[in-house]
Amino acid sequence: MSQSLIIVESPAKARTLQKYLGKNFTVKASVGHIIDLPVKTLGVDVANDFAPQYVTIRGKGKIISDLKSAAEKADTIYLAPDPDREGEAIAHHIAEILKSTRKPIHRVLFHELTKKAILAAIEQATEVNQQRFEAQQTRRILDRLVGYQISPLLWDKVRRGLSAGRVQSVAVRMVCEREQAIEAFVSEEYWSIHTTLEGKTPPPFVAQLDQAYGKKIDLKKNKIGTDAEAQAIVEAVGNASFLVEGLEKKKKKRNPSPPFITSTMQMDANRKLRFSAKKTMTLAQRLYEGIELGAEGPTGLITYMRTDSTRISNEALDEARAYITEAYGEQFLPAKANIFKTSKSAQDAHEAIRPTDVRNTPEKLAPFLEKDMLSLYSLIWKRFVACQMAPAEYDQTTITMVAAQDFIFKTVGSIMRFQGFMALYEEAVDESATSDGTESNDATLPDLKKGDTVSLLSIEPKQHFTQPPPRYTEATLVKALEENGVGRPSTYASILSTIQDKEYALLAQRKFMPTDLGKLVNELLVAHFPDILDIEFTASMEEKLDEVEAGNSQWLKVLQDFYGPFSKTLDAAKEEMKSIKKTAIPTDLPCPLCDGKMVIKWGKNGEFLACEKYPDCKHTQDFTRNDEGKIVPVEREQPADSGELCEKCGKPMVFKNGRYGKFLACSGYPACKNIRATSTGVPCPEEGCTGELIQKISKRGKVFYSCNRYPQCALALWDKPVNEVCPQCGSVYLLERETKKSGRQLHCPNKECGYTKKIGEEE
Repeated sequence: MSQSLIIVESPAKARTLQKYLGKNFTVKASVGHIIDLPVKTLGVDVANDFAPQYVTIRGKGKIISDLKSAAEKADTIYLAPDPDREGEAIAHHIAEILKSTRKPIHRVLFHELTKKAILAAIEQATEVNQQRFEAQQTRRILDRLVGYQISPLLWDKVRRGLSAGRVQSVAVRMVCEREQAIEAFVSEEYWSIHTTLEGKTPPPFVAQLDQAYGKKIDLKKNKIGTDAEAQAIVEAVGNASFLVEGLEKKKKKRNPSPPFITSTMQMDANRKLRFSAKKTMTLAQRLYEGIELGAEGPTGLITYMRTDSTRISNEALDEARAYITEAYGEQFLPAKANIFKTSKSAQDAHEAIRPTDVRNTPEKLAPFLEKDMLSLYSLIWKRFVACQMAPAEYDQTTITMVAAQDFIFKTVGSIMRFQGFMALYEEAVDESATSDGTESNDATLPDLKKGDTVSLLSIEPKQHFTQPPPRYTEATLVKALEENGVGRPSTYASILSTIQDKEYALLAQRKFMPTDLGKLVNELLVAHFPDILDIEFTASMEEKLDEVEAGNSQWLKVLQDFYGPFSKTLDAAKEEMKSIKKTAIPTDLPCPLCDGKMVIKWGKNGEFLACEKYPDCKHTQDFTRNDEGKIVPVEREQPADSGELCEKCGKPMVFKNGRYGKFLACSGYPACKNIRATSTGVPCPEEGCTGELIQKISKRGKVFYSCNRYPQCALALWDKPVNEVCPQCGSVYLLERETKKSGRQLHCPNKECGYTKKIGEEE
């Protein structure tokens, strides 16, 4: 009987496949990439046609041996990493490693992990797609050329540890430019006029001034700019009666949104669930690869989650329509399936993101999914089912009324007649700081006819101020990246994560703000690498990668066309970019220790204040900036007195915080440099020892606790000792430990005892 080997990139995916494929298939996981460019060197031979110098990733040698051993025993080999460019690169490298076995090697694409889809994909197995691999390899080389050649320049000119990226730096630029627009924005005052009116029949309703003196009220050409102008209109209207001049009733429909693609899933998960893009993709990956469903075992719950297509298979459409009819009734089912257009730039390689089985409702899966995973699955499931439901239907009534001849007021009311898809799902909208002063009014309006008069109950002017463009949220930044063609579905999450990890931007109240470091690096890169930081240029590079995958462009030519101009720009930047390390920006702040002035310098942790007379005066100080951008020095926290005296000079010992936590130091520093570890207050429990347990730091920087009589006493503990007697066995101390599962708790050091107690738990 023939034996087949299937190689995937994750253990979870391997478990799901093994469940469906049985004994004739052996499923192995490569655990991600096993071959890549080296970490510490460029790894690209620019002079030799940009030849990549691949190496085995550290720690993957045993995995390669296991794969080779399994391949020798198999008759046929199937490579099944994820069905995208990165998956193709993994498959290519594994194929190169296993070709010496001389076994047939096939590429198989699993767009969903269900038995039917898996078997069908194996039947349709092809060869490794060389063009798709070349597109991914080109991206990898481009990113390496930019990152590994600009980053050292930033280390030299600013500080070590910084990085530049072909796409991440463009995202930082977008965040910085939005902040510049906010800072440059000049707010303008404007007013709106609101009336409460009443017809012959209830209810009262609200109308807003729409036209004055024959001109439309808007913010661009004809706004009410001052309180005086608003009061003049209020006085002109006076107690005038309002004549109904126009009344328009329309039946309107609202169609459902398309099923999720990667970007819209990240956007809605951020808006509705407050999930980061990274968290959303991590959860989605697990849902795709398979979740244990009790007796059913591991089951893939959603289709592949890196996609830019809204296409849905006919089988999935039929299942959704059957479910809608059964669960909601015929009236919620449109006559034909809803088909959605895919954007022109979409690769359309996969279906939209949808549940693999619509009968797996969120309620059915609730016992098997953790809270956040269930929330994301519910979002995906509801969006998919709703996309095939009938439109929502409502009546919209618009009433215009004239008062005192020169003023026209308008009100709009809506009444829902049929919920349609909105009975299940409604797309969230972006938070926006902008407002034009208008107010939506979905309240019920009275029964009015043209020519009717209505009475004025009250009139109120309302003051507003124009608002700057809002800062990006994760949702709106993903949307902006997608609209500008920067990056691809598989890269959005890593872009947003990287710009935060590198401290170029931070999320404050769920909105991106550039850090001072981000602003500085962006300023330098925009000045010296205008093409690399150009949005249109970055988008055009993505299009060229698509052309490589489609076979319409050669990967080597793409790299040659890019690197010629880039290398010249890089050489110029090395000469012309100013060194921030050597730059000191003067301030008017006096040095507290001498008669010098403080200057702004850059260190490994960012900006700080230092005395201009360094090295004669070594005073430094952190600072912040107030709302006006002025420098505000941050006073150092005074060390707390420990109540102990220094055994070397007799001065008080104080508590200080260092790299590895709190420690004791002599207050006479720098004359006396005596330091001492902090005591836990727990006597050493070793028999005959008179020492006490103190906190120490291992060579690898990990905190541990040991006796201060070392080396005479060698007792050492990883958990923090607490001066509390065990109520079960009488141990003179307990240990404190914190885990994700159990939280902070105390436990007895005596393993035979087993006593534990959550911290804060009542006896």
